[in-house]
Amino acid sequence: MDKSLDTDKRLTELEIKASFTEDLLDQLNQVIVRQQQQIDLLVREVARLGQQGAPSDGTSTRSLRDELPPHY
Repeated sequence: MDKSLDTDKRLTELEIKASFTEDLLDQLNQVIVRQQQQIDLLVREVARLGQQGAPSDGTSTRSLRDELPPHY
């Protein structure tokens, strides 16, 4: 009977570990979902900022070195 109790105890410990592992996996999946939402938002924001800063008439981009400072 001692062997049966030992097996039951080991089985119970494995079930507890499996339960904690499932909880951890769920938490990690939630983190991944949130991170992907943040990445998607940032990609859209970068695209919007890129369109905002692009020249509208198709001319070459201007360089800040070509502009004179205000005190000249």
